[in-house]
Amino acid sequence: MSADSEPVIERISHFIQLSANLPDTQQNDIASLLELLPTKSHETDSVITEPSELNIKNFVDGRGLACPMPLLKTKVALRDVVAGESLYVVATDPNSQADIAAFCRQSRQSQTAGCLDLVVNEVTDHSSGDSTSLQRFATIYHFIITKTDSN
Repeated sequence: MSADSEPVIERISHFIQLSANLPDTQQNDIASLLELLPTKSHETDSVITEPSELNIKNFVDGRGLACPMPLLKTKVALRDVVAGESLYVVATDPNSQADIAAFCRQSRQSQTAGCLDLVVNEVTDHSSGDSTSLQRFATIYHFIITKTDSN
């Protein structure tokens, strides 16, 4: 992917746009990881919903890291994300799911920090015989965190 393009990927009822500022290797990794997520229809109970757009500006690859490292790396990476932008986090430690969800909930209760919306909290399980480098871990936890204005 070229650095001047911003690919748009449709997954999980969202249009996901990757920042052109992300290195090509990260864009490729993110695109491959997003392919693991299920696609969902824009229809819910016969009501057509408009998919939301997520603008991924940063990426944390926490695969293979034990708790609390995925959460710590997430906190550091969020420093470079401004309101309206998103952070994509992947991890393989099951504790990361509870840790990151609790961290986002806590941010919404805090009066001093910007709010964090945990927009995507998905688990993919690929325990099949596929041995590609992205699927060397059977279970991957996916998070897309969007920073919102604290006002």
